[in-house]
Amino acid sequence: MKSYRLVIDCPDKVGIVSAVSQFLADHQASIVEANHHKDNQANRFFMRNEIEAESFALSLAQFKQEFSPLAQQFEMNWKIVDSSHKQNVVLMASRESHCLADLLHRWHSGELDCNIVAVIANHEHLRQMVQWHGIPYHHVPFSKESKAESFEQVRSLLHEYNADTIVLARFMQIFPDAMCREFAGQVINIHHSFLPSFAGAKPYHQAHERGVKLIGATCHYVTGDLDAGPIIDQEIIRISHRDSVDDMVRKGKECEKQALARGLRNHIEDRVIINGNKTIVFD
Repeated sequence: MKSYRLVIDCPDKVGIVSAVSQFLADHQASIVEANHHKDNQANRFFMRNEIEAESFALSLAQFKQEFSPLAQQFEMNWKIVDSSHKQNVVLMASRESHCLADLLHRWHSGELDCNIVAVIANHEHLRQMVQWHGIPYHHVPFSKESKAESFEQVRSLLHEYNADTIVLARFMQIFPDAMCREFAGQVINIHHSFLPSFAGAKPYHQAHERGVKLIGATCHYVTGDLDAGPIIDQEIIRISHRDSVDDMVRKGKECEKQALARGLRNHIEDRVIINGNKTIVFD
């Protein structure tokens, strides 16, 4: 079913829900899903309405024009999205294949409603798997001396494919600050730790040394601060003193796949609103 997604973020005031609902009702909009949240600390209000497209009396262009005065009245950051317009998603990977393979399978089976337009990797060995899915594969090698040039090549490819969303499916290179700013809110990473614990390299080794009883994975937006961007989703699994580092790596991969897939799906369905260094997720 084709729908329109109206996503709003604004200062909290009395009457926002009433005003938006009345506007939609005046134009015969049938609401199939409605979500609201107030952040009391920040005094901000968040809303996501999904509208049955066939019921709506306005085109998107007309909606944007007629809704603008109401949006200005309530100082809204807002967007309305046609669900039939699929996002262009570029996946990026290194040596590990589990997250990439999982996303490709979910996309191939129709679970992820997007266009995976390309895969960029800094190693060659995943090419055959990706090309089986009929997706272009770009090998961009990285070395200490060539990182700037390599990231410039990545940047060029992202523009070439008109990427709406970039997913770092265990891509083990740190995005430069300039690219983090350029693609703010568009780059999703999976970190193999339950952040904020054990950020940085070898988190399973850190967790094993600390003797934790839970390990996990964190799906988050990429910012200039390493492994510190707004968190979209997390997954955990219980472990014990019997588990070696290798056991934790094996078990942790399941957490990584689940958290990344849920985070990406919520992102491409416009269910995530960034609120400072946190997120509102209407899942």
